[in-house]
Amino acid sequence: MNKNRIFIFTGLALALSIAAFLSPFASKNPDGLDRVSQDLKFDEKATAESPAKQLPFSQIFAEYSIKAVSNEKVSTALAGVTGTLVVFGLAWGIGKLAVRKTEPK
Repeated sequence: MNKNRIFIFTGLALALSIAAFLSPFASKNPDGLDRVSQDLKFDEKATAESPAKQLPFSQIFAEYSIKAVSNEKVSTALAGVTGTLVVFGLAWGIGKLAVRKTEPK
C-alpha cells in the first residue's frame, strides 16, 4: 500500500472516530444560522415545512440523528459515521473522476 493511501485511510479512521465517539457529546445549544436567527429575532419567520424535509433522506435522518434508533447518543454517533462515509465516498469518487490515468510508455 502506498504512502498516500495510508495517509488517506488514517485520516478517514480519525474522522470516523471523532464522528462516532465525540459527536454524541456535542452541545445541544443552537449553532450557526440557528443561533444568528434567534439573536436577530427572525427565527419565527422560518417555514413550518422546510424544503430539506421533502428529500428522501428526511425519512431516515432527523437533525443530527437516525430516526430508527431510539438511544439518542447511539443515533447521533451512527448519523455522524454515516455522514462521514458519504462525504468521503463522494470526495473519493470525484477524485477518481478528476484524475486522469497516464498510459504507460
